[in-house]
Amino acid sequence: MENKTEEHFTKKAGMIAVVGAANAGKSSLINRMMDEKISIVSPVAQPTRNLVRAIHTEERGQVVFLDTPGVHRGKKALNKQMNKVARGATEGTDAVMLVIDRASPPALEVDGWMRKLRDPEVPPVVIVLNKCDCKENHQKEIRELFAAIATELPGGPEPEWHITSAETGEGVDDLLGRLFALSPVGPALFPEDIVSDFPRKLAIGDVIREKYFMRLHQELPHSLAVWVEHLQETPGEWKIEAHVYVRQNSQKGMVIGNKGRLMKEVRGEAASEIAEIYGVRVKLTLVIKVLKDWDKNFWILRKLGYA
Repeated sequence: MENKTEEHFTKKAGMIAVVGAANAGKSSLINRMMDEKISIVSPVAQPTRNLVRAIHTEERGQVVFLDTPGVHRGKKALNKQMNKVARGATEGTDAVMLVIDRASPPALEVDGWMRKLRDPEVPPVVIVLNKCDCKENHQKEIRELFAAIATELPGGPEPEWHITSAETGEGVDDLLGRLFALSPVGPALFPEDIVSDFPRKLAIGDVIREKYFMRLHQELPHSLAVWVEHLQETPGEWKIEAHVYVRQNSQKGMVIGNKGRLMKEVRGEAASEIAEIYGVRVKLTLVIKVLKDWDKNFWILRKLGYA
């Protein structure tokens, strides 16, 4: 019995907070390390709204990534709640991974995260310069910004720097190895066959929302939310009714599309992806609803998992 316990505790088990500005590529990087899709990704900034745990288990042990919403400037209740979730995610973790878009000049949010991570109480910090496959390279400016902040705020943890591309996979294996090295030895935090503890209804809603994000781009996405009202699971087939919330009557037509084409495309693609993820046939129904200022209503934000 004693030998079994000792053998069990030779593996690593770590909790990693993944933070950064909106659209830095946090979710894409996690999906790449997981080798499967856990968090939604889109060209629109800030697709992730919830705290998503991605659980990577292998022979070295288990690393749990806390994929946080991208912090950005905004006064709406939804924006404030997302920022609060992101900033609170670093507490109780074994390391913090700050993901920065290397292809863009450092934003104000990057400055804010660098300052927060100078707190001596913060766990080890890894700064990841992502999107190294892009021609634009602002690494020098980013490092100079950190050097200036470190001089202003001495005494914080000295970060490790890694360069990656979530798109091509460059540098990702080395980064994952380093995150395992920073993780303590201990028992697995979750069962080995689980890749995420994100509630199923919220995960399904995110798949549907992503399909709209990919089509609507900057026109509507931040005014749109998806709630799975009914999920009937029977052997071999799931029947899902999802409500798509918009804030104004004028937005309803945009979500439906000309002669219902957009909604039909979203329904088809989302149903196919959900079926592939869960290994069942899926019958998906979408209901479009106008819910005035849903993003300012605490109770709705709570139902959607944002509060």
